[in-house]
Amino acid sequence: MELLSKLKPFQRLLKSTLARNAGWMLLGQGLKLVIQALYFTVIARSLGASKYGAFIGVVGLVGILYPFGTLGTGYLLIKNVARDRTQFSKNWGMALSTTFLSSSILFTAVLLAARFLLPSTIPLRLAMFVAASDLFGMNLTGICGQAFIAFDRMQWTATISVLLSTTRLAAAIILATRYHNPSALQWGTYYFASTAVVAAGALVLVLVKLGPPAFSFLRSSAETREGLYFSVSLSAQSIYNDIDKAMLVRLGTLEATGIYGAAYRLIDVSFAPVWSLLAAAYPNFFRVGIGGISATLQYAKPLILRALGYAAFASVMILAGAGIVPYILGGEYRLAVEALRWLAVLPVLKVVHFFLSDALASAGYQGLRTLIQVGVAVFNVLINLWIIPAYSWRGAAWSSIASDGLLACAIGAAVLVLSRRSQMGTAESKIVAARA
Repeated sequence: MELLSKLKPFQRLLKSTLARNAGWMLLGQGLKLVIQALYFTVIARSLGASKYGAFIGVVGLVGILYPFGTLGTGYLLIKNVARDRTQFSKNWGMALSTTFLSSSILFTAVLLAARFLLPSTIPLRLAMFVAASDLFGMNLTGICGQAFIAFDRMQWTATISVLLSTTRLAAAIILATRYHNPSALQWGTYYFASTAVVAAGALVLVLVKLGPPAFSFLRSSAETREGLYFSVSLSAQSIYNDIDKAMLVRLGTLEATGIYGAAYRLIDVSFAPVWSLLAAAYPNFFRVGIGGISATLQYAKPLILRALGYAAFASVMILAGAGIVPYILGGEYRLAVEALRWLAVLPVLKVVHFFLSDALASAGYQGLRTLIQVGVAVFNVLINLWIIPAYSWRGAAWSSIASDGLLACAIGAAVLVLSRRSQMGTAESKIVAARA
């Protein structure tokens, strides 16, 4: 009864805002899905498997450090503003100042790492353009979208997302038109320019629609720790999603990286509708989170079932339609058919661990979530050190399946144990209250 009374003020809000926000995000993701498919096709065909592999390898390397660019301040903004909107200016200023400072440090770190981890055939300037684009541009664009998520104004989050995909498509078309055989470095410059334009526009949009920031570096140690948990969690996620591409560049060949990267990119595109539901539900998870893990699990269950239905359908369509990939991307990607069919199970596994991970984090168990994800990331790196030299991109595909499967099982077990423990505690409290 106490739990229900706590959640009662939010029940009507959850139903109305989730439907509206999911609608906006689905519309945005639908447009983004089409645009990304066109953008990916243009770039993959223009660069070819080897040069596309070089670009994807650099993106994978930057992706490991990318989450630390904001130190989790965007997620803290959502949590705090979703519960108290007067906290916006303070949290928005904190997110901006932290992003500029942290990304500046990480930019230097990426350039140093690129000298040792990437083959000499990949120019350092490519790493510079990708690092600047993702660490500064993408992180700023991301926290702008998160600012609108905190206010349940998903139409603007969707607009920013679609705008980013549109500018990249335009950049890809211009590149393919201007150059008969463009290099990965030339695409890197266009990639950076398109991201910078959207980041600047997104910042102006937040200032106009939501207000100015109040810059401050003061934050409680508890929130600093929680923000770091978010960053480590996202970095671990990047590792088990993308480190295999960077390792393929070093331990395999650029062509193998391009084949595997193209297949994985198609899996990401197919997952876009689930991302929209996750984004729409995210603020509500934190509102429900005041009731503990049992409340967030109860909220997550119907969402997981809906998302699983779509993911199963997407997996079947990937298996059935993989054969058309070489006709769209070119003959160099003929082996991507096999890679895509291996990876077809990933949407189902990702649905399970993403929703349950949000249930853990919003109930106050972000530390546990991070610990599990770091463990899976370490497993992914270790197994790739053995399996990629032996089996090339096939080994990378197998390690991805194993890692996502392990994560789904570990997160699911953690949620189940904590939920049962919470229910037992509630039952004991009721018994004590009845005896009193």
